[in-house]
Amino acid sequence: LTDSPVILKILQNWVPRVSHYFDKEHYTYVGHQIVIQESIEHFGAVVWPGALALSQYLESNQERFNLKDKQVLEIGAGTGLVSIVACILGAYVTATDLPEVLENLSFNISRNTQNMNVHKPEVRKLVWGEGLNEDFPLSTYHYDFILATDVVYHHTALDPLLATMVYFCQPGTVLLWANKFRFSTDYEFLEKLSNIFDTTILAEFPESNVKLLKATVREN
Repeated sequence: LTDSPVILKILQNWVPRVSHYFDKEHYTYVGHQIVIQESIEHFGAVVWPGALALSQYLESNQERFNLKDKQVLEIGAGTGLVSIVACILGAYVTATDLPEVLENLSFNISRNTQNMNVHKPEVRKLVWGEGLNEDFPLSTYHYDFILATDVVYHHTALDPLLATMVYFCQPGTVLLWANKFRFSTDYEFLEKLSNIFDTTILAEFPESNVKLLKATVREN
């Protein structure tokens, strides 16, 4: 883990609620108001701090990580906030998550991108570690960026998640992963990731315990 990470604070980028419904959050990124519908029924349908951190970082570092016309895959897209920000920044976005999350994900992405002059994002099912060769054959799919936020927490799918990251991270692909570090398993996952990829901590958000990491295929 080379270089010193920049120390940042997650900015209060959400604006006062216009609606009175508890399940909608309003954010402003890249000059656009983004309205996110959350669902308390699924982990993946809530905006976690890693998504705020990565959205903020992508907005602030457009020269370093230029997403315009790039192929971007988000794994564990959840509410879709990061995919929407990447779309506004000009990327060809594929947002993926578990089947039960896709309806809310599709709704948020559609609502927030439909009237913009942007590449229309695609929403697809992706169960980590399952059917990767069939659903995303490497002969057809190559991504410039893999985005992941708060995909590591206290769950049993960490090995399939790592296998999914390894599968999609081809030479030339940049993985940007932001995560709130809570448990020893989070650090163990980071160690495994660092054993496979060249890994750098780009930024830390100490108030939120969020780290933002960049990982690329290790060159022999």
